[in-house]
Amino acid sequence: MRYTKVHLEALTYELAPVVVSSLELESRLGKTYQALHLQPGQLEAFTGIKERRWWEPGFKLSDGAALAGRKALEATGLKASDLGALVYGGVCREQFEPATACAVAEQLGVGRDTAVFDVSNACLGVLNGIVDVANRIELGHIKAGLVVSCETAREINDATIERMSQDAGLESFKDSLATLTGGSGAVAALLTDGSFGPKRRRLVGGAYRAAPEHHRICRWGLEPIALHNGYKDRKPVEQVMRTDAVAVLKNGVTLGKQCWDDFLRNVAWTPAAVDKVICHQVGRAHQNEILSAFGVAPEKDFTTFEHLGNIGTVSLPLTAALAEEREALVPGDKVGWLGIGSGLNCLMLGWEW
Repeated sequence: MRYTKVHLEALTYELAPVVVSSLELESRLGKTYQALHLQPGQLEAFTGIKERRWWEPGFKLSDGAALAGRKALEATGLKASDLGALVYGGVCREQFEPATACAVAEQLGVGRDTAVFDVSNACLGVLNGIVDVANRIELGHIKAGLVVSCETAREINDATIERMSQDAGLESFKDSLATLTGGSGAVAALLTDGSFGPKRRRLVGGAYRAAPEHHRICRWGLEPIALHNGYKDRKPVEQVMRTDAVAVLKNGVTLGKQCWDDFLRNVAWTPAAVDKVICHQVGRAHQNEILSAFGVAPEKDFTTFEHLGNIGTVSLPLTAALAEEREALVPGDKVGWLGIGSGLNCLMLGWEW
């Protein structure tokens, strides 16, 4: 996977306003912690996440994505009518259909000839959207495309804490720990063919790897629950996320190393030539294992999970945007975006910043 015409014109974001500490979440799990003889502070100790952010109750995903997308357009001077594609890549969507991208497109006012659709692939949705738009640009089908996402953790965290309070067992704790790392935020990536202004952040190429035999180790969806009074004619469902964190880490690192080798070969870089990396923000253990397996020095990495948690599809691009703001990414850097998502799937992209 190689590119010659694709540039990241803007990378913008919207932070959720409600800061929720790990200690605050633990304070709602008193029964579980007492049953398992755990002391407060374990969530941060296990994950390295001190706090994360939530949207206010009832906040619409399309509003967050549109806020980030509007910032991208305003930062570049492009008009919504310039967009040949608008892709929404979030795990969280407003409904099964239509595409959440449609609500974002209406807010931004895109043209009638714009391709508008959602892409869903766990935490890789935004990166997959970027590849789709990049392919359209490289083929000459469009000159510009926008990829947006908005993730929310409030609802799944509330549901998980309620379930853990009813089932205070060790297995429930282990299955739910990763869910409590979730955060909220929105991001937008505006890609062009470089014809709208100074050519910035050129996409060099990337690599894919998949290990679908591991699709069961991290799942988020609706599950039926036991019948209760008042539900005699139907089975109610609940929102559940279950993660085998040990299996995700072990198999994710193995898959990531294979993808890393392919990535370096595809973009014709050596490990030493990579100036900076931005990883998907899972937590401390994942970050340490990935960097060690790839032979990447810790000082080449930039993290946000400590204060933002895991924001799903938003995490990696938002972290890159913050890294640029804080001058951890500077013009001329060779930058690797190292994405991985449940499935398991891995996607890495290389940029000349």
